[in-house]
Amino acid sequence: MWGLVPLFWPLLKPAGAIEILAHRMVWSLAFVGIALLALRRWGWIRELVRSPRKLGLITVAATVITVNWGLYIWSVNTGHVVEASLGYFINPLVTIALGVLVLQERLRPAQWAAVGIGFAAVLVLAIGYGRPPWISLTLAFSFAAYGLVKKKVNIGGLESLAAETAVQFLPALGYLVWLAGQGTLAFGDHGAGHTALLAATGIVTAVPLVCFGAAAIRVPLSTLGLLQYLAPTFQFLLGILYFHEEMPPERWAGFSLVWLALTLLTWDALRTARRSRAAVEAAKTSAEAGAPVPPTSAVSTPSAQPGR
Repeated sequence: MWGLVPLFWPLLKPAGAIEILAHRMVWSLAFVGIALLALRRWGWIRELVRSPRKLGLITVAATVITVNWGLYIWSVNTGHVVEASLGYFINPLVTIALGVLVLQERLRPAQWAAVGIGFAAVLVLAIGYGRPPWISLTLAFSFAAYGLVKKKVNIGGLESLAAETAVQFLPALGYLVWLAGQGTLAFGDHGAGHTALLAATGIVTAVPLVCFGAAAIRVPLSTLGLLQYLAPTFQFLLGILYFHEEMPPERWAGFSLVWLALTLLTWDALRTARRSRAAVEAAKTSAEAGAPVPPTSAVSTPSAQPGR
């Protein structure tokens, strides 16, 4: 669903990117509100309201994801699908960098190599474009920062989206009311189908997130990480095959370096996961046999990527 969403945003024209963003905020809150009402999951609100720190972090998360959502909608509707897909390809590398800079996490040599290759890719693309790939970088850094903040808030996906869209709701609704006062609101002016599509932005936003949250507790983390590469891959293919965006040689070179970095990162993650499982199994076997259990540090591996 995330990979195919570039097909959805152009359907909302002639609404502008900011109006689409405002509808996305308003209708997302309506959708998750109905979902929470059906599930009767309201206890988290009391705990959140009593924690000024968490409220502050939710506000930061809402601000950062607003930038991410708005820029992504604008980039798709202005013919920059390929550059937007690059942002989500390099997001894991940016996430690792933030883990080092903010959380003081330690990287393994392969992870350092992947980050270095990713930096080289950005340089190649910047030289090719004649400017830094600012769409890609902004999307990558905003989503990585969003993941970092969500890690610190530590509440469920549906609840988090409800809290974030509650922060966004009044400014978004105010903007839509202002557009209506100016006579430039697209909502309701282009037929019932267009109006329904604008309202469906809430479903398009919430349903993939709910599915992701459901998968996160059922699918191994290593598999989940690999599956997340599908979305930018679909977006990249749509940009080339459906939207017919250009891919000059320097862009292919930059993307190839990014894919090399991600291949190295994935190989390292899978190798580390296998070693960790083997060490844990060996520790269990030793414990069952009555032998001394190895210290925890011998079987643990440092994590360099906060949850998204």
